[in-house]
Amino acid sequence: MNMIRHDAIVIVGGGHAGAEAAWAAARMGIPSVLVTFDRAAIGRMSCNPAIGGIGKGQMVREVDALGGLMGLATDRAGIQFRILNRSKGPAVWAPRAQCDRDLYASAVQDLIAGTPNLSVIEGSVEELLIDHSDRTRIRGVRMASGEEIMCRAVVVTTGTFLRALMHCGEQQTAGGRIGESSAVGMSGSLARLGLELGRLKTGTPPRVHRDTIDYAALQEQPGDATPVPFSFMNDRIENRQICCWITYTDPAGHELIRQNLHRAPMYSGQIVSRGPRYCPSIEDKVVRFAEKERHQLFLEPEGYASDRIYCNGISTSLPPDVQEQVVRGIRGLERARVLQWGYAVEYDFVPPHQIDATLQTKAVDGLFLAGQINGTSGYEEAAGQGIVAGINAARLVQDREPVVLRRDGSYVGVMIDDLVTKGVDEPYRMFTSRAEHRLLLRSDNADERLTPLGREIGLVDDERWRRFEARRDAIDSFASWMTDRRVGMEAAEGLTNGEADPLDAPLVAAWREGRGEADELSSSLMRSALVTAATRLKYAGYVRRQDRQVERLARLESHRIPDGFDFLAVPQLRHEARDKFSRHGPRSIGQALRISGISPADISILMIHLQRGRTPRT
Repeated sequence: MNMIRHDAIVIVGGGHAGAEAAWAAARMGIPSVLVTFDRAAIGRMSCNPAIGGIGKGQMVREVDALGGLMGLATDRAGIQFRILNRSKGPAVWAPRAQCDRDLYASAVQDLIAGTPNLSVIEGSVEELLIDHSDRTRIRGVRMASGEEIMCRAVVVTTGTFLRALMHCGEQQTAGGRIGESSAVGMSGSLARLGLELGRLKTGTPPRVHRDTIDYAALQEQPGDATPVPFSFMNDRIENRQICCWITYTDPAGHELIRQNLHRAPMYSGQIVSRGPRYCPSIEDKVVRFAEKERHQLFLEPEGYASDRIYCNGISTSLPPDVQEQVVRGIRGLERARVLQWGYAVEYDFVPPHQIDATLQTKAVDGLFLAGQINGTSGYEEAAGQGIVAGINAARLVQDREPVVLRRDGSYVGVMIDDLVTKGVDEPYRMFTSRAEHRLLLRSDNADERLTPLGREIGLVDDERWRRFEARRDAIDSFASWMTDRRVGMEAAEGLTNGEADPLDAPLVAAWREGRGEADELSSSLMRSALVTAATRLKYAGYVRRQDRQVERLARLESHRIPDGFDFLAVPQLRHEARDKFSRHGPRSIGQALRISGISPADISILMIHLQRGRTPRT
């Protein structure tokens, strides 16, 4: 007889999506179990041990503002912090941290282990158990061991492990990460539920021994003098900060790659799935950008005590003998010893038109998908989906309305809306350019946008809320003070250009002198509050303009499309529009308008039918 246990929520997979989903659901008071192949691999960084970047850093701050764990773990493990895009406006400033790989995984595991209502079991989920008595709904999972776990919700976060196959030259090995196995049974279980599956590809570069690099030939890349924490819960970074280095490929290396393209799985036909356009392999770079004589590379340490240097910019699946020649042809790496060869991974994913904005599947109630299974790429994108899936799985168990993040409220909302309405044909990566309201979605105001929501749903504890209120009050006070005294744009510019410490500004000294309680605030809280207040003043006119755009779009979102609406029964719609509407199942006119290939004329026809009450149903 099979063993049976009961939990409210089961999270399948212990990567960045799974960790966030488990953390969120359990902290909202729901008994949850995290199922993973190996508890020592929870939070493991499969590729570059770095968090953040353009668009991605904003999402990590949003996850933190909601009460998530990625920012907390990054601050514990970060060994180099930088704010990218400092030369541009605050709307696109992006925090990034190089992390110690082992410290990061340890931090995530420590946070997970200390979470009430959450247990971790090792094993593999082979089958999703379904109840067909009413609507199709989840009722549990069956492990490879035969054990069954009964639950009300399942969050599947299998990353790159679904029927995963690794490629290094002509060699193929089953597995989603080097040294780890592939998840085979889950793909079949998802397919039996009627979910469409696809294949995608990702890759990773070689790692070299740190003692075999000629650092004198490289350009040093230091971190920021004053590291800015990711988490709103932290005032400062105490970790010792280290350098990264910059170098370049050269024409000789490019020619070597071209001569060996027939041995590259992406070009030999061995790999047929699509890889990430915005994080291409070195083979792709050489072919697609044939006119370029060199490509920039970043040599990034994987930790304080690690011998491994991550060669960021030469992701490859070429055979080892070719990789070695390519690496040793790079300035500073002439004598480098490769510790791990680059490789590519092919894996199954679920095209995301099959989920809704809560990340619940449309086919099965209580089944949520998060992370690379939805066609995304990156730790940060996974974490953003993970926390949303965990929140909504908990809300389902609580019999409460789900949480849907809007495009004008967060990058996480932009990402999920893009997935649901546009789908993917390559791994999705976040950029600031994807957000039409990015001036509203800055990294510095993520707490103003999302911490009240986190508090409302029970994910933000008292300590985080106290810190939020203190920072919010400081921002409001400083902004009011500047406005009352008609402080000019020059002063605001001085606080937002990133060239000097805001606390050194004469304007700030005058404000602090006139505000008796100012000394109660930490210097880091003051610094961040001042920059946010000055940014609010500097961009007030632009923000008002974007607010008006948001209001117009909100009206489109308020035009709801009834559940079960049969788009195929609207004869005036173009065949393409009918097919796309049926495939994506938009819930509002605004969402329908964002589907790729839909024209204003299609929307007009749809609105006419809705306004006339002609709502055909299946």
